[in-house]
Amino acid sequence: MTNTLTGILLAACAGLNAYIPLLGLALADRASSSINLSKPFDVVSSTAGIVILLVLLTIDLVIDKVSRLDHINDLVNTALRPAAGMFLVMAVTSGKGEIDEVIAMLIGLFVAGGVHAWKAVNRLRITTRSGGTANPLISLLEDTCAIVVTGLALVFPWAGAIVAGGAGFLLAWANRSLPNSFLGGAQTRTAPQSDAISSVAAINPDE
Repeated sequence: MTNTLTGILLAACAGLNAYIPLLGLALADRASSSINLSKPFDVVSSTAGIVILLVLLTIDLVIDKVSRLDHINDLVNTALRPAAGMFLVMAVTSGKGEIDEVIAMLIGLFVAGGVHAWKAVNRLRITTRSGGTANPLISLLEDTCAIVVTGLALVFPWAGAIVAGGAGFLLAWANRSLPNSFLGGAQTRTAPQSDAISSVAAINPDE
């Protein structure tokens, strides 16, 4: 079941960013003898496939750091991330005899789709609570977790599963705590301005 575990971990990463695990799998297929994608899944490891993934990943990494644009990005990826999850699980389990292809497709769909839904809902909440100031840091944490778990999933999947659990707790904590920190800083910066306005009003009561 090692290949299935690898696929599940990659699908979870795809729920955060579709292109990080796809690019990781493509590079592993090109550079490692332990990863051998069968047709038609090997299209991602072609030169054209890798170039396209690099371009799409760069765009995604930038847009996801910009408040408001990240919500549009999440909306666009509502279909792309679950689709990437299906592709990833099917790609790494194809021909291995571990699970049926339809089961692999459904696992990828629900794992990536579930993580994507969690990410999108929390990003909206973070924007509301922090005014968008916490979004870039949250996005950076998500990208870092996706990169680390993708790498481990392809090399040491059982270690990747442990790290993925820790990454889940880290992201849950960050989504809950960081917006409060940024909101507190914003309130601190605006407090002196409010005090100054109150002082002026007290000096000029008739105005």
